[in-house]
Amino acid sequence: MNQEKKDDFIFGLRPVLEALEAGKTIDKIFVQNALQGEIYIELKQLLSKHNIRPNYVPVEKLNRFTRKNHQGVVAFISDVPFHKIEDVLPQLFEEGKTPFILVLDRLTDVRNFGAICRTAECVGVHAVVIPEKGAAPINSDAIKTSAGAIYNIKICKEKNLAHTVDFLQQSGVSVFAATEKAQKLIYDVDFKEPCAIVMGNEETGISKEVLHHADEKIKLPIEGKTQSLNVSVACGAILYEAVRQKTVVG
Repeated sequence: MNQEKKDDFIFGLRPVLEALEAGKTIDKIFVQNALQGEIYIELKQLLSKHNIRPNYVPVEKLNRFTRKNHQGVVAFISDVPFHKIEDVLPQLFEEGKTPFILVLDRLTDVRNFGAICRTAECVGVHAVVIPEKGAAPINSDAIKTSAGAIYNIKICKEKNLAHTVDFLQQSGVSVFAATEKAQKLIYDVDFKEPCAIVMGNEETGISKEVLHHADEKIKLPIEGKTQSLNVSVACGAILYEAVRQKTVVG
């Protein structure tokens, strides 16, 4: 992403605050060292809520971005387009495709998100669904980790993942939630029909509400003393089992 472009950054406390409230995705944000004030405190709280870490820099660096009144804040906007699953899913059916959807419930690690998108695009996932709030920012680190795959897969931002799961089910898509508490292994379910796989937060897993709505709970076999896998690794294993089933003849 080219940060020298004049159309991909905004500046000023209020414009950046309003951009966040409007759902814009911040790639990077630069804040003047020792910045203070009520509006900045409000902005700082919103950045924390969206898991965005500001880069604190001297005013000279901000002045290199713009000579206008930046008020100590310059933010670069992600150029990744976002979609709605309500638009994507009908199109897949119209095109005669068997929907293969990945739902990421509040993943916060940027590199995990990027790596998962890379795998998802490689195996033919049609869309990755994320929540509007509480998810990792889709910034240059995520894009780099995905090796650019984020540009080649539809990213859907949704307000309520439980409602999204309901919509998927009502549309004929089976929803499988990956959790260590499951009884069934990934080899015991059918991924060949329209399906969505849900992966949870790195620390707390899938939220209770989303877990409750899923059709099936599934898990990977764990034989060693370490009882969990990195979410990116686990997601890759599950996605490739789905691909194996979809490609097996007979």
